[in-house]
Amino acid sequence: MMVLQATGDIRKVSLWMGHNDNLATQIHLRTDPTEKLEAMGDMVPPSLKKGQFTVPDKLIEMLKSGK
Repeated sequence: MMVLQATGDIRKVSLWMGHNDNLATQIHLRTDPTEKLEAMGDMVPPSLKKGQFTVPDKLIEMLKSGK
């Protein structure tokens, strides 16, 4: 969408995205961003789960000491 706003030319956006047809580009430009995010979220493999990374104490001590 930003490329379209910058250039004002859907043909340039189509070339930039590698589409052979402007119709494919129009579909991408008109899709609601929240729908895109939901679709991407649905594609996450079931074995991956959201979590929190905990930093080991050794790493924190190393970073604090500057070594």
